[in-house]
Parts: sequence; C-alpha cells; structure tokens
Amino acid sequence: MQDLIKLTAIEAVEKLKAGEVSPLELIDAAEARILETDDDVNAIPIRCFERARTHAHHIMKESSEEHGPRYLHGLPIAIKDLTPVKDVRFTMGSPIFADQIAAHSDIMVKRLEKRGAIVVGKANTPEFGAGAQTFNEVLGTTTNPWDVSKTPGGSSGGSAAALAAGQVWLAQGSDLGGSLRIPASFTGVVGLRPSPGRVAHGPSGLPFGVGSVEGPMGRTVADVALMLDMMVGEHIVDPISLPAPDYLYSEVIKSPQKFGRVAYSPDLGQCPIDTEVAEICAKAAQSFMQHTSGMEEDCFDLTGGDEIFQILRAAQFAAGHGPKLDTHREQLKDDVIWNIESGLKLTAKDIGWAQREQGALYGRVADFFGIYDLLLTPTVMVPPFDHEIRSIREVNGVKFDNYIAWLAQTYLLTNTSCPAISIPCGFTKSGLPVGLQIMAPAHREDLVLKAAALFEQDHDYAAMVPVDPRKLA
Repeated sequence: MQDLIKLTAIEAVEKLKAGEVSPLELIDAAEARILETDDDVNAIPIRCFERARTHAHHIMKESSEEHGPRYLHGLPIAIKDLTPVKDVRFTMGSPIFADQIAAHSDIMVKRLEKRGAIVVGKANTPEFGAGAQTFNEVLGTTTNPWDVSKTPGGSSGGSAAALAAGQVWLAQGSDLGGSLRIPASFTGVVGLRPSPGRVAHGPSGLPFGVGSVEGPMGRTVADVALMLDMMVGEHIVDPISLPAPDYLYSEVIKSPQKFGRVAYSPDLGQCPIDTEVAEICAKAAQSFMQHTSGMEEDCFDLTGGDEIFQILRAAQFAAGHGPKLDTHREQLKDDVIWNIESGLKLTAKDIGWAQREQGALYGRVADFFGIYDLLLTPTVMVPPFDHEIRSIREVNGVKFDNYIAWLAQTYLLTNTSCPAISIPCGFTKSGLPVGLQIMAPAHREDLVLKAAALFEQDHDYAAMVPVDPRKLA
C-alpha cells in the first residue's frame, strides 16, 4: 500500500494501463491512507468508497484500447466540496447545507469520470470557499501535513493537504483569489489556475463570470499537466468554455524550451513580503535564469488592482449569496456576511469603474507580454501559519483591514485572467514549504507548465511528497 501511495499520478496511470495494478487496489490504498492520516489532517472528511468501487468495476470491464490518450484508467481523485458529485454529501462548508446530498454531478466531474477518474471523496473547504484558511463549522479544520499545527491555506486546502499526505494522486480545486495557488505553496505541491474557460464547469448560477475557475492540483508538474488534459474541452452548459487544444499538456512539457526575456517581481510593486519568503523566492527565480535569455526585475503597473479585485469579488458574493442574508443570516460566518454586504453596497458607478480599470490593466499586461515571456513572483506573502489564526492581519508592519487582503500576491494576478501556477521552490528554516508563482499570457497554460517543469527538473522538491503528518518542534 505504501509503495502505491508514493507513485506519481503519471506512474499510477501507466501501471493501470498496463494492468500491473487495478483501480480497486488503488482505491484500497487511498482508503487505507485516508484512514491512517485523516485524523491528523482532516483533508477528505466526506468519503464515497463504495461509489468509487462501483465505478471501478465498470471501468475494469472496458478495454484500455477503447479509449484515447485523455484517459486515467481508474485513478482515484478528490473533488473539492464546492463542487457537486452525484449521490455524495455536498456541504460547501456551510451549516445551511450540512446534510445536502448532490442530485447531480458538475459537468467537470462527469468529464473526469468519463475519462477514467474515480472520485473517492470530497476535500474540505472554508464556507463557500471564502478565505485562504480551511475551516468550517460543519467538517472542522484542515491542517498541514508538514506541520499539523499549521494551516494548508485555502480555499482548496483539503485538496492540497490530501495530496501532500499521499491520500490521493490528483485533486481538483477552484481559484478566485488564489485558492489553487496558495494551498499548493503552503503544502509543497503544484496548483494551476487556468485561464477562464479552459476548464468547463456548471451548471452555474453565474455562468458568465471569469473570476472563479476550476483547476488541477498534483504532486508534480507532469501530474498537473495530466489532470488538465482530462479537464479541458468546451461544453454547451458553460458559455465561456474553450475548445480542447490539439495537443496534450502532458506531452508538450517534455519538449525542451528556452525562454526569452523573463521578469521577476519580488512584491508586484505593492505587497509586503515576509523576509524569509522573499529570500527563498529570489534565489529560486535566480536559478531559473539558465532557461532564459535574461531576467529583469520588472512588472506591469498594478495600480488600482486591489480595489478592482475587492469590488468584483464583492459583487460576485452579492450575486451568488445575497439571498442567503434574508433566509440564513444566522448560519453564515462573519466574513461571508461582510463580503455579501460589501457587494450590496456597491453602486453601478463602482462596478463600472472596476470593469474599466480591469480593461486598462489587461492592456498593460498585453504590452508586458510583448516584452517578456513570463512573470515570476512569490505565491504568498507569508509562510504557513498556525491553523487557529483565521487570517493574516499584518505583514512587515503593514496592517490589513479585511480577511483577504493578505492574498494580494495571487488575487492581483487573478485580475488579468492569465494562467498562473504555484510550484514548490524552497523551505523556511523551520521546514515549511514556500511556493514560486509563474504567470504567462492568457490561454498559454502550456507555457506556465513548461516553465514549471523546467524549474522542477532543477530541484528535488517534488520527491519530498508525500509526507507523514507531523508536528515540527
């Protein structure tokens, strides 16, 4: 069982395809590991092993030759508990939906299952994905396997912790303010925020939004590329969904690439960064220079970026959750109430300003990528912190007046709609993971994956997971 858990997703799929291991054996290994470790990390509190085994039996009746290259051959995965999986508990981390059973699966889940993925459980998330610390009143707090006294970040914290602890080989997450990238940074795994529309999902009450996206998480860059291959493709239910590319991401990352000019920004021009994080990321970026024609400290102008994000996020919360204030206010956490009320106070003038400024920002981003191939920057301002702290309120003497301001390193890039990945790049002196964020032009997931793969080849961080949950001195 331990040997199976240590396989990368790529290796596990190869063994499944060759018949060297069965989907049932991998489900057994995942179940054993979850039962062994989840009392410590609480990453996958909702489990559906019998549903998984039923699906495995269907897959095992099929011939491998029946499927094309976009197929996982029965690999167990986890789905974040913001996404419905038919006949499985679906809480969204909210007391309002504590006992809800999903009547249908999201089209993203259907696509993954059709392509040979087997869902073994739902990964924990904060209420409605609000915040980058994974706790809720229904399923409790998720901890970081590297140090169970710390947070794995969020809101895809359960997915990240499950990967780092070796509970599953791939996990899905979602990202608005950094919810794929932050937990990847905190747990020493890889998380990719794709361009809006790259991964079709729904049905959704807000199908035209480009802020929140679905994406893959894995222990290696190749694993993330593999999962993205399984997730891509347009769907009529998602009006902004993009066609699948005519290549496989898991293949293109194998082709060597020399990048042109690359920019590194230590703080996006406006973010306070913990000193140790800054040092680790600067050293990591310097190590990437060998794959470029040159690296410069530079960034596009992000003036107004914080206000843009806060306004558009608040408007999204008001649209998506506003009615809950009238029906279930007493069951909502304070941060969700604040976000909804902030949105309800907005005027058309406020939202119009944010949309115009976001358009101007994208123009600057387009100009920037006419000069540089990539942008590198720290993923998070701080290293993992105590899981009893709900949010960071101060960094380097800079105070924050709300629970999401400390996420600016990721959400400022969300404003651009460009793909960005977080990859492990070092450890603090106390042994906690730190991530480097890599961003490329819109719709160029191939470039961020190629860059991340090159960086990973030069370092041994991917080999350091999974880890047994522990508490550092």
